[in-house]
Amino acid sequence: MGPVMRALAVTGAMSMAALPVLAQERGPFGGRNGPALPSPSITGPQLPLPPVEGEAPLTLTALFAGSNQPVRSGLAWRIYEDRSDGVRPNIVARSEAADPSFTLAPGGYVATVTYGFATASKRITMAGAALSDRLTITAGALKLSGAIGDMKITPADLAFSVFVPIGTNSEGRLVRSGVKAGELIRLPEGTYHVVSNYGESNAIQRADLKVENGKVTDATLNHRAATVTLKLVAAPGAEAFAGTAFSVLTPGGDTIREAIGAFPQVTLAEGDYVLIARHDGQVFTREFKVESGMDRDIEVVAKAS
Repeated sequence: MGPVMRALAVTGAMSMAALPVLAQERGPFGGRNGPALPSPSITGPQLPLPPVEGEAPLTLTALFAGSNQPVRSGLAWRIYEDRSDGVRPNIVARSEAADPSFTLAPGGYVATVTYGFATASKRITMAGAALSDRLTITAGALKLSGAIGDMKITPADLAFSVFVPIGTNSEGRLVRSGVKAGELIRLPEGTYHVVSNYGESNAIQRADLKVENGKVTDATLNHRAATVTLKLVAAPGAEAFAGTAFSVLTPGGDTIREAIGAFPQVTLAEGDYVLIARHDGQVFTREFKVESGMDRDIEVVAKAS
């Protein structure tokens, strides 16, 4: 090997031997910045974001009108932008808490609270400082049930409709139908017309009820009705024929209810009725009377006329 080749070989060996030392001196990001440092963790605890400059808390409370009694349940709060340009305002925040707190930037807002069918709203201006305010609701509630005499009617057999009277029309505007017994209906203060349906026929009661501010009106509507079981039989007390079609009529011929089966049950208002039973192409009739609170079987005897 000549002098030049030996010099190259020695230089190459020295360069390779120096590499580990150079690697130790390089920093974690490729620069000569001293020993390697640990990489920052991406799974560690996150620090809270600093608040936006000027934001401040707004705390709200709802009170029943004319008193200092706070509303503690059934509330739905909405905070809207206060716009005067005709554009529909966006909802900035919402809550269902009794006394919510919202963090808001400086500016104008409209705070709205609903309590069932009652609402209240107020314009609020935030100026970078904590603010507390109150909204007043003029409302109460209805709680409905039904009975026959001293006996409560099973809630599943009842359905109520609530109306706002308009002029001489007691059912001027429907507020809500299908209300269940025992359900709390939150309403603005005022007088309401309530219709109670017991069963699916003509057992109906009506009442005008007053809702007072901050109070629950607990009302029981008393029905005069009974549930009868319809049967077509070969003889009194015998087994009922299956697949019989029944029609319940008033004495004047108006149809109250129709049903098919061996022994369908029908809830009817107190009064006189005519029962028609159709089976295998034959028609049988009888008259019967419903007395309030007296549930019983109504049998039609299938005998040739």
